[in-house]
Amino acid sequence: MNSTQINTLTPVHKKSFFARFVSQWDLQIMVIPGIIFLFIFAYIPIYGVLMAFQEFRIGDFPGMSQWVGLKHFQEFIFKDPKFPNLLRNTVVVGVLKLVINFPIPIIFAIFLNEIRHARFKKTVQTISYLPHFISWVVAARLMMDFFSPDAGAVNEFLMMLGLVDKPIPFFMRGEYYWWMAVVTDLWKSVGWNSIIFLAAIASVDTEMYEAAEIDGASKLGKIWYITLGAIRPTIVLLLIFTIGNLLNANFDQAYMLTNRMSNRILLTYADVFDTYVLRVGIAQSRFSFAAATGLFRAVISFALLLGANKLADKLGETALF
Repeated sequence: MNSTQINTLTPVHKKSFFARFVSQWDLQIMVIPGIIFLFIFAYIPIYGVLMAFQEFRIGDFPGMSQWVGLKHFQEFIFKDPKFPNLLRNTVVVGVLKLVINFPIPIIFAIFLNEIRHARFKKTVQTISYLPHFISWVVAARLMMDFFSPDAGAVNEFLMMLGLVDKPIPFFMRGEYYWWMAVVTDLWKSVGWNSIIFLAAIASVDTEMYEAAEIDGASKLGKIWYITLGAIRPTIVLLLIFTIGNLLNANFDQAYMLTNRMSNRILLTYADVFDTYVLRVGIAQSRFSFAAATGLFRAVISFALLLGANKLADKLGETALF
């Protein structure tokens, strides 16, 4: 038996978990704060789910209130007259953002990738990132000024193009809210959301573009077959997450664009699950009802996530699990 065979037969002793943990102490120190944060703010609050099945009163020890089963779910889904309107608003806003706001950052990332002037490219990137760091408190105030019928930039632009004869009071017309929600969300997120697609595009081998150019491929052909083909797994994964987050209509946005829910004209179109939880569940001290509403949305979101992941897996795309 030669030395190669002996080495092959020699058992490899793996390090224990503790030994690997100690050998990677510098990396573990960086991870521990994130684990602690996740445990405190994500796992401990799960205990509060019990409240959805109880009649919680202030002063009760958590988890020790009277059990009422599915009472609050039945009241919200079957007896609450506002449920159909809440479901409509939440789904419509979520679907519009999915259809419009999901693909635009991909297109924007491809556009930035095709810019060859470095200074201009960095300038456009910086400008597109800035709105992400503006809070919705400030952003809503800016939007109210932009869409104002009194010399607002949007109305001035529409009148200059001859599309309207007189200013449109956007914040006094409920039917415009959904589109304002989509546009303002796009303004705040397009630059930031394009970062991950830019990172994926940066990993594409430049030799593929050179080979395609030699073969006579056009600019659009290279984008379609090489760029989009290379970032396709990233697009599918983010699409799965976006579908799972479909019922998240952005509480901050809805709350501030309706002037803290005081604009009753917009409320018919702007009231979603999250704002309803605040107005009815928290403000009226119906904590169990609020917990049931939140749990209902979470269950539906989880089902959408599983469905999107299963569909991607069946289609042969990259799935989460």
